[in-house]
Amino acid sequence: MFANMHSKTPWNIDGPLLWGYFFFDRDMEKLKGAATELQSLGYRIVNLEAVQDRPLFKLHVERIEAHTPESLNLRNMQFYEFAEKRAIGSYDGMDVGPVPKAAP
Repeated sequence: MFANMHSKTPWNIDGPLLWGYFFFDRDMEKLKGAATELQSLGYRIVNLEAVQDRPLFKLHVERIEAHTPESLNLRNMQFYEFAEKRAIGSYDGMDVGPVPKAAP
């Protein structure tokens, strides 16, 4: 992923980027609790919404962070564990983009 970003994006991959993380569950209340906890850890809540045409809810959080392949792997492992400990249906991974000029 990092090699691909180095070759195909103009972003400084070695610096801060806007990383988004996604959680899914059938219980909105579980995700609300997770959102509150993640917000206290410095994540911004992007949205908490129903998934169209499915009995499922999605929590999207984000934070400006700098990652290496190793630190991103660690973050993903932490979020898999976070979801498991709270019986959240799934941690579904992340996305990344440049830090907006007017960062949240």
